[in-house]
Amino acid sequence: MLTPAPAPAPDAEPLDLLTDELAGDPVLDVALTHALLDQVAAGARPATLRLARPGPTVAFGRLDALKPGFAAAAAAARRHGRTPLVRSAGGHAAAYDERSLVVEHVTPEPHVAEGLHERFARQSALLRAALRAVGADAEVGELPREYCPGAHSLHVGGRLKVVGIAQRAIKGAALTTAVVVVGGGDALRAVVADVYAALGLDVDPATAGALDEVLPGVTTGDVAGAIRAGYAAGHALRPAAAGGALLRAARGLAGRHRVP
Repeated sequence: MLTPAPAPAPDAEPLDLLTDELAGDPVLDVALTHALLDQVAAGARPATLRLARPGPTVAFGRLDALKPGFAAAAAAARRHGRTPLVRSAGGHAAAYDERSLVVEHVTPEPHVAEGLHERFARQSALLRAALRAVGADAEVGELPREYCPGAHSLHVGGRLKVVGIAQRAIKGAALTTAVVVVGGGDALRAVVADVYAALGLDVDPATAGALDEVLPGVTTGDVAGAIRAGYAAGHALRPAAAGGALLRAARGLAGRHRVP
């Protein structure tokens, strides 16, 4: 059973909590995040936490899309039943599905470049604490030859990467985004092996894994609860909805992320 989060201080920073899920349309899902970042940067929405389960996806980095093997990698993603798309944040391809959680913290940032490392460190520390709250021995750091490598990745058992963290900063706002893989480790390794081979990138698929491989029985609900508790300890969470304006903006941006 999860330990209840401590109540935030009376002057805790408000944080909208968005839980809309668009798992049936992964491209619109990633476009929603793009639109959310734009709206926070414009002052049209406040700081927002998005916590949702995605659909079956391979989210490629923009540099991936320039590689000669990109078309073959996208075809490999489709063979595995995953929608290929190009994301705004992050490096190389990340694969996930409904057995994962997307955690996105979008903040207004008047001097966006100054807080880059601090935003990475805050989210990796919070997610490490959340995974430990559900019983996993999570640690921060890059595994040798991990897929979509990053210094703020989280791994369990010293061998399986289960969280990747990326960032996207524009004038006025920053997105710090993470994917927590709760289940589906075998399927993830198969996708990573085929997609990265097509891209010509060196990777050890054995580093890819899911939380339930070291913590049997854990669910996305368990992990989502721990993450919410972590954010609620330092913020005044306020339930919010995407709303028509955000969804319209997302539909207008979807073409930038779609792979033909």
